[in-house]
Amino acid sequence: MTTTAAAVDDDQPTAPSPAGTRCFGDGDPLYERYHDTEWGVPVHGEHELLERLALEGFQSGLSWLTVLRKREAFRSAFAGFDAQVVAAYGPDDVERLLQDASIIRNRQKIEATLTNARALVALHDAGGSLDELVWSFAPAPRTEPPSSWTEVPAKTPESLALSKALKKAGFVFVGPITAYATMQACGLVDDHLATCPVVLARGSGGPETVVATA
Repeated sequence: MTTTAAAVDDDQPTAPSPAGTRCFGDGDPLYERYHDTEWGVPVHGEHELLERLALEGFQSGLSWLTVLRKREAFRSAFAGFDAQVVAAYGPDDVERLLQDASIIRNRQKIEATLTNARALVALHDAGGSLDELVWSFAPAPRTEPPSSWTEVPAKTPESLALSKALKKAGFVFVGPITAYATMQACGLVDDHLATCPVVLARGSGGPETVVATA
């Protein structure tokens, strides 16, 4: 999900949020739940990280809410993002997925997901893991939350380095902006604004957020 000063979804504010409003998602229960319980929360696991990479790729040019609404369909279409299964998909599976109206039917993005599953299998065969690769580029935590979207970058030196490492490992659709969005989605960075209720709840001793399972 691209949520930066340089590229912000139509649903999101481009100026500092009023106190108590979310960074994005207010008014849609699915979007609110994602914002409150997933965005900026650490994500680990091979299936989980492959899913985030794939969905960030599918989002390109679209609203993140569109992707969220189709997430369960994506999970079904791509076998829960089990790399071993998806890596075995062939041309017939690509054609089948292009006929599946429940997902985003873009050949390049579908084929990129298959390519990335194969890259992950190769990474495992070499003794590595996507979890280890991605998290090795986590920067030091912010000392203060950003006050507005102008303080949220589109990409960083870490996202550029992550992008290069992923490409070297055979992954595609992983430019530095997509890599930074993945870092946001997977909790390597926490870009919740200072006025966000998630941040305000921390200051008042509210409960920590956890990754949602849906």
